[in-house]
Amino acid sequence: MNFSDALNAIKEGKRLARAGWNGKGMFVFLVAGSNFRVSREPLPSILGEGTEVTYRPHIDMRAADGSIVPWLASQTDIMADDWNVVGITETAA
Repeated sequence: MNFSDALNAIKEGKRLARAGWNGKGMFVFLVAGSNFRVSREPLPSILGEGTEVTYRPHIDMRAADGSIVPWLASQTDIMADDWNVVGITETAA
């Protein structure tokens, strides 16, 4: 599927990966927005303890090592037609 279709699938809560990615278990997913009160560093030092923060929806990636990182699509990702929905069993490293 193309990036437009992949983005719509992500918005529906699906996990997506590109066939061209080399890392096993890598996928991107939507992190829903939320509001929370600042309670752990580094935010209290920056914004003040208890400050309410609006955390906007964004896309994260599960990396090959199992860590979660913020994700930003590259030009190659945007132009690719090799996007696929992945299930729980396909995401295990």
